[in-house]
Amino acid sequence: MDVLVVLIPVSLLLGGLGLAAFFWTLRSSQYSDPEGDSRRILTGEHDDRPAR
Repeated sequence: MDVLVVLIPVSLLLGGLGLAAFFWTLRSSQYSDPEGDSRRILTGEHDDRPAR
């Protein structure tokens, strides 16, 4: 039972960090154009420039 005193707050903290990271990705517009991304993958329209 003593281990639950540590595990419950740690799990709540990690869950909160995950939720905060999700909201950060929403605010930084990382999900702005999912339709366009999926169409580019299927049609092969991509640039052939090497990644930096």
